Amino acid sequence: MSNLLNQMNKDIVWDYWQKLNHVGIDNAPAAIRAAVHDDVNWNGSAPIDQIVGVENLISGFWLPLLESFPDLKIRPYVFMGGIESGESEWAGDVGSEWVTACGYLSGTFVKDWLGIPATGKKTNIWFGQFYVMREGKIAESFVQYDILAVMRQAGYQVLPPSPGADGGKIPGPVAKDGILLTEQDPLESRKSLQLVQAMGKGLMRYVRDRDGGDMSRMEQDKYWHQDMRWFGPSGIGGCFSLEEFEDFHQRNWLHGFGDRQLEVERGGRNMGFIGEGLYACGGIWDSAFSYSNGDYAGIPANGELITLRDFDWWKREGDYLIENWVPIDMIDLCRQLGVDLMERLRLQIEQRKRSA
Repeated sequence: MSNLLNQMNKDIVWDYWQKLNHVGIDNAPAAIRAAVHDDVNWNGSAPIDQIVGVENLISGFWLPLLESFPDLKIRPYVFMGGIESGESEWAGDVGSEWVTACGYLSGTFVKDWLGIPATGKKTNIWFGQFYVMREGKIAESFVQYDILAVMRQAGYQVLPPSPGADGGKIPGPVAKDGILLTEQDPLESRKSLQLVQAMGKGLMRYVRDRDGGDMSRMEQDKYWHQDMRWFGPSGIGGCFSLEEFEDFHQRNWLHGFGDRQLEVERGGRNMGFIGEGLYACGGIWDSAFSYSNGDYAGIPANGELITLRDFDWWKREGDYLIENWVPIDMIDLCRQLGVDLMERLRLQIEQRKRSA
């Protein structure tokens, strides 16, 4: 029954997105109401944050987005689903029905959005999304947009250049096999999930006070393919080997936020930790992650307990993880460090106006 329910949920979301891609702004509200619960709990990356209720979602998010990008298209390159089993320590609510995806929204940027000046040009918005389905409709939504990348495409940079590769469109799976519309082999699904669990346990072996910049105890070479590809948000960038991943992301991250054994209630929301075929996914939303231990992205540490909005989609090849897409809400992270990136944008816009 769970496989049938998962397939039905994926069909519902896929059909919903295809309708949004073609109905236009005038008919979009009807398509949204048909797919989304009246009292939906919708959560977006900062500065959007939480919206409750489908009518507020339409007026507060979708219509402004579609006015800014009237030819908007949703183009996922990983699309999957599953029923939460509770087999992992990182699992969310047992029995929750998840549909999840990452990819791009693409459209012509004709009207300012979130204070970002319109360019009149095609703009790509990298996204990662987790839906909770109930009774065939979307009851909860957690979605991250790489808003810093939208700023960058408009000519504004509010963080230092990313340590990893940045500036282009983050690619999807090399094999182009990430759209899982059909039922997947349960044995392969289990292998993918177990490999990610083992990798995660390796990460937890790091102890900041003991290990410092030494990452060897995590033994990540046991889990990652030698040709791994890791894609983070603007501010971090992409990595194309385990060595690049360690040098461009992990070492900086551990310096800033290295507490893996927090003795506090994590709280927040765990995303569906699920595997389907060669893919697995998971994430956290507003969960306690680490104290701010060291400077990060040019921002000094403040010693505060930091929560995180962090998603992952992994691709397995054989016995190794080979690709990983990792949206992180950098605007929310920085505001907890005392830096308002939206205000940095506003000041840059004002400075350009004065210069002009």
